[in-house]
Amino acid sequence: MTSDASPEPATMLAALMQSRQHTGPKHLVEPGPGEVVLRALFSAAATAPDHGRLLPWRFIVLGPEGRKRLSHAFAEALHERDPAATEDQLADARAKAARGPVLVLAIARLQSGHEQVPPEEQLVSLGAAIQNLLLAAEAHGFASGLSSGRGMRSDAMRRAFELAEGEQAICCITLGTALRPRLPRPRPPMEAFVFFES
Repeated sequence: MTSDASPEPATMLAALMQSRQHTGPKHLVEPGPGEVVLRALFSAAATAPDHGRLLPWRFIVLGPEGRKRLSHAFAEALHERDPAATEDQLADARAKAARGPVLVLAIARLQSGHEQVPPEEQLVSLGAAIQNLLLAAEAHGFASGLSSGRGMRSDAMRRAFELAEGEQAICCITLGTALRPRLPRPRPPMEAFVFFES
């Protein structure tokens, strides 16, 4: 027997999911989450599905020194792929590391030798951890945004954060307060991606 009744927690969760939106780092200002809230966000991340308990991800909360390393890595990465990059372009690349009150680097730790848990599934686990973190941030009243780019896959990034074999920087998560409310963006209709088979 199935039921279409929606208990109150489910209604609240649906509202939370609908209200969460991407807010770019340029549009996130103080206040950002403090240590107590950050610990709650990472506790939420820890509830992500993790087949085999591999923990195929980790997060680095970037303080001033971490942001400095990220800044240099972004500029080095740009220079690696475009030796003709201008000083203004390099300065813009560096500036990305300074945006937003709280900056977190999400790293995949893809582990080989697990036939039942291929790398793709491990990446899905990271995605679920990130989504849980974003929803928890929304529940605590903070806005958030993800940013990535070619710099994430650069040798400069690997050097800056001493990434081990199998590790890959995936994206930055910026947390803070939105400068201004954003209009709700349209979500894809269920019919566009769900198919019921007999």
